[in-house]
Amino acid sequence: MVIAPERADRPNALLRPVPELLQDQASCPFCPGNETMTPPEILRRPGERGWSMRVVPNRFPALRVETQLARKGTGLYDSMAGVGAHEVIIETGEHARTLSQLTPAQVFGLLQVFQERIIDLSRDLRLRSIFVFKNSGTPAGATLSHAHSQLIALPLVPPELTAELEGSRAHFERKERCVFCDVLAQELADQERLVFTNAGAVAFCPWAARSPFETWIVPRAHESSFESGSAQELRAVADALAVLLRKMDRALEKPAFNLYLHTMPLREARNDWYHWHLELKPVLTLQAGFEWASGCFINPTPPEEAAAFLRQTEV
Repeated sequence: MVIAPERADRPNALLRPVPELLQDQASCPFCPGNETMTPPEILRRPGERGWSMRVVPNRFPALRVETQLARKGTGLYDSMAGVGAHEVIIETGEHARTLSQLTPAQVFGLLQVFQERIIDLSRDLRLRSIFVFKNSGTPAGATLSHAHSQLIALPLVPPELTAELEGSRAHFERKERCVFCDVLAQELADQERLVFTNAGAVAFCPWAARSPFETWIVPRAHESSFESGSAQELRAVADALAVLLRKMDRALEKPAFNLYLHTMPLREARNDWYHWHLELKPVLTLQAGFEWASGCFINPTPPEEAAAFLRQTEV
């Protein structure tokens, strides 16, 4: 990780918002009245316009539940059938409303839907891990402007999550403490990287952040799996997320961003060494040759400066 404030002097050091791909409500598959444009829904939350939130299978899935789990070797290489799940969570029935414009209660409802889908999919013993994420804006990878998140369930635990789990376990074996609880305590003591706190959650820009304005939201209470989090914890995280998104919109002119959930693999027993959390990364820089070649990231905005800027932003 390289923190290089001098890089901020380059032209276009931080990406600026670009015009979004605008869609007419009549042709938007996520708008009320267009339900036939999506596969049959998995879940629906009632609302004033018939529904307030829907979950549907992705029309262009990366993985399919219907696929039979099969592995085979091809010389040095191994392959596995694309068994899994790929779902879309339509966050609101209002076409032009963004996640940052939802109330904390609505964001809480969204987190509850995430929980419900994870619990349901965990019953499929072929699935081993689940990733919930949101790509907001064209630079972040979104192809539809109507607010939505995605969920992908995998028949394996991928390398990135494996490395995070191994690091967390190793820290606990050395110190008999959760590394995320330690980070939380350090951030609360230092305060310079804090963005927002409430009784149940803390939002902060992590030390040596990999990208400008990267922010984590960590529940204060230790819980290893998101699906085991209490309603009280989810409300606190929802409140922090709602505030953070509004601050980002105001401070950074509605940037594109990626939001994703870090949680344990499915059906794992509760433990004292891992701590679920959310990560939010505005898309303000691009990875190029150095990053891909070295695995190191260059961040032109120190997290202390990013946190101070967001803290001072009124919403």
